[in-house]
Order: sequence, then structure tokens, then C-alpha cells
Amino acid sequence: MTGSYYGLVIEGLVAVLLALTIGYCVVLNKRLIRLKADDSAMRGTIAELVTATEFAERAIKNLRSITQETNATLGEGLRASLDVTRDLDDQIARGEQVLGRIAQIAQLAESARKAQPKEEPQAPSIAAVQPIRREEAGPRSTNRTAQAAQALALRLRAAAAGQAA
Repeated sequence: MTGSYYGLVIEGLVAVLLALTIGYCVVLNKRLIRLKADDSAMRGTIAELVTATEFAERAIKNLRSITQETNATLGEGLRASLDVTRDLDDQIARGEQVLGRIAQIAQLAESARKAQPKEEPQAPSIAAVQPIRREEAGPRSTNRTAQAAQALALRLRAAAAGQAA
């Protein structure tokens, strides 16, 4: 009886181990099903990431080209504005020189008027100012500046004489 008893125990033990193996296989099968479901979800996520990456790369390329165009445009605008600034600085300097000359002429005219005896002032004729000749019409011609200052002084005297009357 001992021989059949041992055989029965061994067979029972094998049956229990077989039942545990089947149960563990069921658990592993459930895990594999979940893993496959996660795998398809992961593949979908990876596909979305690839699409988003491609979109981002195209956007970066567009931004780079826009940046290059903007830099070129701003560079041209900056150079043009610097040229205009230099021109304006030159014109302001020349204008200040002309203003200084006109102020000197006005001071000389004022001192000459004070030095003259009190006679009835005769309104000078604007036509007495000589017209500017073409060869003297350069942008920095001293003759042109002097004639312009004389014409301005005559107009101011005529206006002052008109106000005094």
C-alpha cells in the first residue's frame, strides 16, 4: 500500500502543480493581452509624436527663412536710415551756419541803422537784390547765402516799416 500511496501523492502533487501552471498561464495571458493593447496605444502615440515632430521641423524651417528675410529687410532699412541721418546732420550743420551768418548780417544791419542819422527811412526795394546766377547756385555758395540773407533782411525791414506806419 505504501507504493500506491506514494504514487497517489506524487500524482496529486503533479495535478496541483499542473493547476498552478494553468492558473499562472491564465494570469500571463491577461498580462500579454494588456501589453498588446498598450502596444497599439503606444504605436498610436508614437505616430502622433512623429507627425508633431515633422510639423515642428517645418515650422522651424519657416521661422528661419522669415528671420533671414527680416534681418535682410531690417539691415537695408537701418543702412537707409543711417544715410538719411547723416544727410540730416549735414543739412542741420549747414542750416546752423546760415543762421549764424544771417544773425551776423542782422546785427550789422541793426548797428548800421543805429549809426545813421534820424532821417525818414526809405523802404529798400526788393528788386534791388540781384538774382542768383546759375554758376553761383551751388549748395554751399557763399554768394547765394549772402544774397538770400540780404533778401531776408530787406523783407524784414519792409515788414517793420509797414508795421510802424
